[in-house]
Amino acid sequence: MNENDFKFFKELIEAPSPSGFEQPAQRVIREALADVADDVRTDVMGNVVAHVKGPKGAPRLMLAGHCDEIGFMVKYVDDQGYLFFAPIGGVDAHLVPGQRVTVHTSGGPIAGVVGKRPIHQIEVKDRETVVPFKSQFIDVGCSSKDEAVNLVSIGDPVTFRVGVERLQGTRLTSRAFDDKMGAFIVAQVLREVRRQNRMTVDLHGVSTVQEEVGLRGGATSAYGVQPDIGIAVEVGFASDYPGADHKDLGEVSLGKGPVIARGPNINPVLFDLLKKTAEEENIPCQIMGIPRATGTDANVMQLVHGGVATALISIPLRYMHTPVEVLDWVDLEGAVKLLSALCSRIAKDHSFVPN
Repeated sequence: MNENDFKFFKELIEAPSPSGFEQPAQRVIREALADVADDVRTDVMGNVVAHVKGPKGAPRLMLAGHCDEIGFMVKYVDDQGYLFFAPIGGVDAHLVPGQRVTVHTSGGPIAGVVGKRPIHQIEVKDRETVVPFKSQFIDVGCSSKDEAVNLVSIGDPVTFRVGVERLQGTRLTSRAFDDKMGAFIVAQVLREVRRQNRMTVDLHGVSTVQEEVGLRGGATSAYGVQPDIGIAVEVGFASDYPGADHKDLGEVSLGKGPVIARGPNINPVLFDLLKKTAEEENIPCQIMGIPRATGTDANVMQLVHGGVATALISIPLRYMHTPVEVLDWVDLEGAVKLLSALCSRIAKDHSFVPN
């Protein structure tokens, strides 16, 4: 694990970026790629597009990882100074009470906690009941509405108050690996192909926004880039923990390499090329069958203009959409190697029309 790479990774993951409020993370991406890409631009949606120019007439390859994370938004402040909120993206209401959070205000971050009645005061029959979001509240330590609204504004975003920690070996835990880790991989691929200086594609690396609320940045950035080939870099469900259903999820494990998706969202020629590249480069990979739309930026990239040859590379992730997501650094390195190698294997006349 290269410590400079890990420092960049940690800074990116810990930058707050709920959907619609991604700019702290995008600033990290822009800074990291300023001396790597030939040009870096930010579009009106907030997507960051970094371009590494390839040979004249080379096919246009778009790599996309979304930088937005799940979170919350302040909706109402009551007379006692408690903040009521709603989720941004798919948050499990079960796990929120009792969590520490950060409210990201115009004056800077404010620490808070999501209140919870003590178990002693909850009727036995109600202990298994999910408290709806509209009944949950954040305590920032204020005693009145006037005190709270001097600090916090309606619409302020909120994130879980946790960051990156090392577990054993190369395992890491944090909130928001989904999917700033994908944006990290895209940035690392741009760095690697620039170092190797032998790519055969015109490369556009995109840190997309608002994936968690409808794949919005993926759709608009793909329309702007107009790629010939598009690959989404995402997290995928690991199934190597107690209670996981292999009949539904397949067998996907941390540390056994990135996952190459297969299904109707995936161009079969591109799938074969990714698989062949992994085999020839001795990069361990796993295969996941997805018999429908993937629910990732690959889904919208595929449908741009007359259609795009699309693939999905995923990193196995445990406990998705919780503050304790777990992944293995080895899988990130494998994804960077695979995508970097692919960038020198797509010829100018390479056809992705299925036969």
